[in-house]
Amino acid sequence: MQVVLGGYYGKGNGGDEALLATTLQMLPDDVKALVLSGNPAQTRKMYGVASCDRFNGIQVLQALRQSKALILGGGSIMQDATSLRNPIYYGSLLGIAQGMGLKTIALAQGIGPLKHPLSNAIAKRALSRCTAISVRDGGSAELLSNWNISPLIAPDLVWGLEALPVKGLWDLPAPRVAVNLRSHPQLTPDRLACLTKALIHFQKATQTCILLVPFQASQDLALAQAIAPQLPGPNQIISLEDPRQLKGLFQGVEMAIGMRYHSLIMALAHECLAFAISYDPKVSQLMAQLQVPGWELAELPELPEQISQTWIEHYANGTSLNRPQIQSLIDRTQMHRDLLTATLLTT
Repeated sequence: MQVVLGGYYGKGNGGDEALLATTLQMLPDDVKALVLSGNPAQTRKMYGVASCDRFNGIQVLQALRQSKALILGGGSIMQDATSLRNPIYYGSLLGIAQGMGLKTIALAQGIGPLKHPLSNAIAKRALSRCTAISVRDGGSAELLSNWNISPLIAPDLVWGLEALPVKGLWDLPAPRVAVNLRSHPQLTPDRLACLTKALIHFQKATQTCILLVPFQASQDLALAQAIAPQLPGPNQIISLEDPRQLKGLFQGVEMAIGMRYHSLIMALAHECLAFAISYDPKVSQLMAQLQVPGWELAELPELPEQISQTWIEHYANGTSLNRPQIQSLIDRTQMHRDLLTATLLTT
């Protein structure tokens, strides 16, 4: 059986690539995947699967005709915070597949925000016609419940992603702290300067090696390159294409300061101390769910000394998730696998 996987794949975003890698890891052995990608050649090379251009209509239609199901990948893809094009594209993809008689599975979704009436209408119609739906958080489940849709609720897929070691990581000075910042309208030059000063104070106080970890080069790398020359101690920018290595990186760090949702999940999954800077409701929900300390980006303290002191105290006295908590989250991600298997293999 061939299935088509659709999502924000092949666009250089480490979190979305991690969702793809986990989905492929969860597919039944006798199911073959064809991935709709922004970079089909890279996707084929990295994962050893068939792939075609996600925006080539002829190729997408051909892929759907040759397949039994469409799996709409996990993450925050059905939302209009970044663009109205997201719900239009993914809603249309689901609608076409449903019109062709394919099974459609919306897997491990983080749905919303959907602020535009058109976004709501498209998402409601497409998702209500899905063969099966699972979501990763209570907020998404509540939104679907308002549409009289009852999804499976289970943790984000990336908790269950298999990690790979990072060559040369253990040669860097220890202890290590990973930092992930991404561009955002609320991350103003003043706030970036404040965070940079706070990192300088933090590094001087803790004598840690700072690893600046871009998850998406187009949005994260320039920030890392701006911060690195200002740090007084050992530091390195670490850019990794393979999401399994990206997760493996956190096996070798003591603490992570992260903006991106999946930077925090990867850190927490490896018993790291985690500190969040939230730019999005999904990050805030994760903070509340797992009691991860942090700030809303819009409410970031204005004094770098206040930020650094909070980080220092968390580094010295904070607590991470324990192994039973982590294992419970990993085990519960298998509910997504069970849903996939039951839906795909039921005639």
